[in-house]
Amino acid sequence: MGVEAVEEGSSGVIRRRGCSCSKDDFLPEESFQSWGNYVKALKETPYRLTDRILTRSMDSTELVEMKARSQHEMKKTLNWWDLMWFGMGAVIGAGIFVLTGLEAKEDAGPAVLLSYVVSGVSALLSVFCYTEFAVEIPVAGGSFAYLRVELGDFVAFIAAGNILLEYIIGNAAVARSWTSYFATLCNYEANDFRIKAHGLTEEYSHLDPIAVGVLAIVCVIAVLSTKASSRLNYVASIVHIIVILFIIIAGLANANTANYTPFAPYRPRGIFKASAVLFFAYVGFDAVSTMAEETKNPGRDIPIGLVGSMVVTTVLYCLLAMTLCLMQPYTQIDKDAPFSVAFEAVGMGWAKYVVAAGALKGMTSVLLVGAVGQARYLTHIARTHMMPPWLAQVNERTGTPVNATIVMLAATAVFALFSDLDILSKLLSISTLFIFSLVALALIIRRYYVSSVTSNVNRRKLILCLVIILGSSIATSVYWANSSGKIGYMITVPIWFLGTFGLWFALPQARTPKIWGVPLVPWLPSASIGINIFLLGSIDRASFERFALWTGVILVYYFLFGLHASYDTAKEFEKNRSEDGTQLKKVEEGNVSSVVKDSESSSAKGSAVTGS
Repeated sequence: MGVEAVEEGSSGVIRRRGCSCSKDDFLPEESFQSWGNYVKALKETPYRLTDRILTRSMDSTELVEMKARSQHEMKKTLNWWDLMWFGMGAVIGAGIFVLTGLEAKEDAGPAVLLSYVVSGVSALLSVFCYTEFAVEIPVAGGSFAYLRVELGDFVAFIAAGNILLEYIIGNAAVARSWTSYFATLCNYEANDFRIKAHGLTEEYSHLDPIAVGVLAIVCVIAVLSTKASSRLNYVASIVHIIVILFIIIAGLANANTANYTPFAPYRPRGIFKASAVLFFAYVGFDAVSTMAEETKNPGRDIPIGLVGSMVVTTVLYCLLAMTLCLMQPYTQIDKDAPFSVAFEAVGMGWAKYVVAAGALKGMTSVLLVGAVGQARYLTHIARTHMMPPWLAQVNERTGTPVNATIVMLAATAVFALFSDLDILSKLLSISTLFIFSLVALALIIRRYYVSSVTSNVNRRKLILCLVIILGSSIATSVYWANSSGKIGYMITVPIWFLGTFGLWFALPQARTPKIWGVPLVPWLPSASIGINIFLLGSIDRASFERFALWTGVILVYYFLFGLHASYDTAKEFEKNRSEDGTQLKKVEEGNVSSVVKDSESSSAKGSAVTGS
């Protein structure tokens, strides 16, 4: 974007006038300079893939070298107050106002309250894991950067593709819900504001131009200023909280405890099935971790902002779910506008306008924070050249990643124009639970394994314990999905406990957090892995098929482009460092120091891979 581009030459930085979009902005790497080079790169795919699978980045690489590839620094303008409101603004939106009624009626009944507790506990455990990483590695890449450091390039890319999908479909779902509540405010049906495309299937046939328009406005705000986005989100979130408090107080004033009988008509299976879908209502807090690069004091501000916003959100969600089911029998709850219809049922029809206005405010905040967060994810991915480096550029004037913001919101607008909310929410939950499990796994590895510090014996113990934890968690999830019995849990849960106990009892921690650390390691991250994988067992098969299809698509892209671009960039980076008289320390997994002098590098011989 823009009319001025920057090139690096032997004499320094050269500025050239004209269009900044050229081939080198998208595919500048050696493998793409000619067809011959590209064919050669494809032939080396197995070797390059092995290199990328084994490669681990380093904290200093993500904090210094990766940020430098954006040409300009993002402005540090945020504090814990901003992050807390960003957290609430990112989370409290379409999920609570739409999915609560759907899941209460079809899966959980009044026990939807417990479904929100389960989802909230799972989300809070993940928040703790994210917080330690965000404090230690405060960069825009969020979980992508964390996974590059601990699990390697290949795993990080698989997660990155699903992170991008999570943001795109999440914001698309919220944008379509925005239209629904706007229609309610205007006394119309949602489809009255949509265009019927008769040539498409029913799930994709109601085109939503209003959703696209809202996303366009949000895009303009997001690219102008992060601080301005924060202020707008702050105001919108305050209004939203006031409306939520009105719903709770007015709803409880019209409560009927008889509506809580039966409390769990669909039994525990319905509660956990609803939890897996309602996890959609908690999606968004990870966007706050991507703002660590723009936070003034990450060590203080991020823990307060992330954990504080999640605790407040969970309490509000539980109160709202309880209120809805006390106002109306679960069999009479409306799936599309549950709170509005519930107020009409108790003689407060005018309240539906307050509910609709509050929902609009909340969803606007979700869209704004999502736009800010998803652009920063894409920016950091592009810094590694797994995506075109043009997307990594940060605008010098605004201090925001303009290119990444526009591209992500354009993709979101396409989904919002066509797709149905139910399809989007289930697919989104799979991607989110998958990524959160990986981040928790990465945290355990970070604490218990440091190259040249952890002995081979302890490394083998760590691998064994992780295999036990993951295997037992997957077995529990599969058993839940395919059996109504209880005997299986008497086997799988104790095995999970033994794996976690083995980590706690038999292995010393190899790394201590410098500023802020997750408490109760390894129990807390291990519990996060177990709960997230367990909830995956409650999601339908069709959603897994869509998830597998998307993963296949991003793998095709990776093998054709991303793998070769990131490989060339890493080797060029290593070469430049060597020419400067230093070289990157070669390690098997994450290490402590990023650079050692040539005189020290001989001790690193025999190691497998390079941090990049």
